[in-house]
Amino acid sequence: MKLVILDRDGVINFDSDRFITNPDEWKPIPGSLEAIARLNQAGYRVVIATNQSGIGRGLFDMAALNAIHDKLYRALAQVGGRIDALFYCPHAADLNCPCRKPRPGMLEEVARRFNTDLTGVPAVGDALRDLEAAVAVGAQPILVLTGKGRRTQAAGGLPAGTMIFQDLAEVAKQVIQTS
Repeated sequence: MKLVILDRDGVINFDSDRFITNPDEWKPIPGSLEAIARLNQAGYRVVIATNQSGIGRGLFDMAALNAIHDKLYRALAQVGGRIDALFYCPHAADLNCPCRKPRPGMLEEVARRFNTDLTGVPAVGDALRDLEAAVAVGAQPILVLTGKGRRTQAAGGLPAGTMIFQDLAEVAKQVIQTS
């Protein structure tokens, strides 16, 4: 199975230090939706795995999260793309939830649901926690320099073997070329 795992905020859409709390705040990064569509057209299943602790913190509710994702799905459909599954952790960091990245629980659930080994599967994020979760399940950590990516790169300490790209469009191009 050809699979790609994406973080949401900072990879697909612009991020905010104050959280994306409603559909009006959700704005796609130029080229990201088209990149997902190209991956789909090349036979890849695209999955989102995203921490959404704003729910646990009471900053927004499930209805708002669903509305944000509905906007994402509609925008993707307009360019011929789709998300095959979306996994999220709603818990605040202080709960030490096993599914909250950098812990691997969410990615382990992706592997279970798709009945596949994640070894070498591209896992794209803009934060160290995304890369650490990828490494924990044997996936290929990929850092994009959108969102918090430049800060993550500058801070150093990236896992060995991390690939770095300007944005999701560059990632898609590389993944498709090497498949």
